[in-house]
Amino acid sequence: MRAALFVTCVNDALYPSTGIATVRLLERLGVEVDFPAAQTCCGQPQYNTGYRRETRPLVRRTARAFEGYEYVVTPSGSCAAMVRDNYPKMGETSLPGRTYELTEFLVDVLGVTDVGAYFPHAVTYHPSCHGLRLLGLGDRPRRLLEAVKGLELRELPGAAECCGFGGTFAVKNSDVSAAMGRDKVARATATGADVLCGADNSCLMHISGILHRANAPLHALHIAEILAATEEEPWHVTEEEPRK
Repeated sequence: MRAALFVTCVNDALYPSTGIATVRLLERLGVEVDFPAAQTCCGQPQYNTGYRRETRPLVRRTARAFEGYEYVVTPSGSCAAMVRDNYPKMGETSLPGRTYELTEFLVDVLGVTDVGAYFPHAVTYHPSCHGLRLLGLGDRPRRLLEAVKGLELRELPGAAECCGFGGTFAVKNSDVSAAMGRDKVARATATGADVLCGADNSCLMHISGILHRANAPLHALHIAEILAATEEEPWHVTEEEPRK
């Protein structure tokens, strides 16, 4: 099977380890991964801010970049939701049906939950709003995490509540955004987990900044990096993650 990686702006610019982990994981599962170099921003920030005219060229460019691929996989629920939910409203109907968020591609297309991962840490999972409400990821991420060798999954109280990022919401309503983030961090820290994971690095960037300022003993990490870790190539804490 062959698939194209839609890495997204945030991962390309700030979290390259997530893109690398996604490729490692998919190749380990027998997927041939291509990276169309013509991909750029999908237009989500512009669309959500109301600049629809400025979004259209980005929609057309993204659609051209992924022409010819039956499967387009992205480690970002928000960008997958942008393509699936909003591209049809902009007149692009080909790409949405071929675009998959990483965990749904693993479970629904490849038909796996045990990906051979090893992650001997206590983990709590934050479901981002786009994945939870627009994509309907449901329990797919949890099923993947539950199958990871050595991983102890701990319930996150109020998991379905927004972390406060919301793209430009965090800029336009910074006080409310920060308060929501602090609530999320307090609940995550109370679980006693070592790692808080999610499927959107934009949300994790917001949470990570609050964790850093609170000097909290918790690390924010994308689920792809957990699923890519093995006993032979275990995960190690790095300082790559930017602080908001």
